[in-house]
Amino acid sequence: MTKRIVVTGIGATSAIGGTAPENWTNLLAGMSGGRSLEHEWVAELELPVTFAAEAIVRPEEVLARPVAKRLDPSSQFALIAAMEAWADAGTPDVDPDRLGVDFATGIGGVWTLLDAWDTLREKGPRRVMPMTVPMLMPNSAAGNLSLHFGARAFARTVASACASSTESLVNAYEHLQSGLADVVIAGGTESAIHPITIASFASMQALSRRNDDPAHASRPYSADRDGFVMGEGAAVLILETEEHAKARGAKIYAEVVGGGVTADAYHITANAPEGAARAVKLALEAAGRTPDEITHVNAHATSTPVGDPNEYTALRSVIGDRVHDIPVSATKASTGHLLGGTGALEAIFTVLAVQNRVAPPTINLTTQDPEIPLRVSGDPQPLGDEPQLAISNSFGFGGHNAVVAIASVDD
Repeated sequence: MTKRIVVTGIGATSAIGGTAPENWTNLLAGMSGGRSLEHEWVAELELPVTFAAEAIVRPEEVLARPVAKRLDPSSQFALIAAMEAWADAGTPDVDPDRLGVDFATGIGGVWTLLDAWDTLREKGPRRVMPMTVPMLMPNSAAGNLSLHFGARAFARTVASACASSTESLVNAYEHLQSGLADVVIAGGTESAIHPITIASFASMQALSRRNDDPAHASRPYSADRDGFVMGEGAAVLILETEEHAKARGAKIYAEVVGGGVTADAYHITANAPEGAARAVKLALEAAGRTPDEITHVNAHATSTPVGDPNEYTALRSVIGDRVHDIPVSATKASTGHLLGGTGALEAIFTVLAVQNRVAPPTINLTTQDPEIPLRVSGDPQPLGDEPQLAISNSFGFGGHNAVVAIASVDD
């Protein structure tokens, strides 16, 4: 029997807000999270890119010091977002054996790993913290959330690069559909604004080089786009069966109606439009919907010269020419690219878009690339009063594609 899976809680921390409501308000207002980095290592290492979209609220401002000390920054952000989402959902009363965690990260504890390496080289093995491995492992966030909330159904981790947290949302949807849990804490996190990742992404010419204008550096679909902006933070959605949500009187934001996950088997960094298109089709098939019903798209749209047109090609192959009339949002222009955490944050934006009937703006769009004639605007776009069906896309290095379909709740 097909179940209805609903969103009952949201939490987020990023470069434009420390909570989900702040993120949404600042997104609609056109805020940019791109800022110059003020760390000494930027100049010391002569990094070619000197800016990023750091989380506006630092973990030490939220978490107690003993808690923060035993978590990598990526897990710190995850816990902050999850606590907000859990409270927003009304602290569900759920059997621990029926509560699961589906979480994601693209890189995991990079800060812990490299700090420990520096300590080993400079001070010797006895100074390496005993908690180093539990802090750096990619499943650290999922494990710590399971411990914090007492989730015993499962605590699973996805690491599929920039598709990671959207894939975790699809997994959560499927786990709830299959009866493995009644409630799932789902989302993703990333804290990888580190010299090694900046240097590496810059070396492959993936990052914008607009050091003199960080706030306007991420410009999806603009003819003069030159790469993405590194972001950080976390986002969490509380998903549960509609039956469980209604039994406890929970508020419902929206319904997750389907998801699709595919692999390109094409190239380790370049994406293939065919793989992305198949993920969109699978999401719609799972939802029992057609392309003609799509009313909004939150695009992956990283602001890279190759990635943006490839996503357009994929969308047009599924939706046809009607794609030019659908309001599209490219929210990384505001938040930066949270890598493994980005899909969950954009899913929250998609949930709020269908609930509030408004597509968020895409900032920094100067002259739109004529090869990508999507309906994009620097201002919020109204979605109308009719029932909404939106898709949120994520694509990652390794040829990973993940799409989640989200619908308004109108009954």
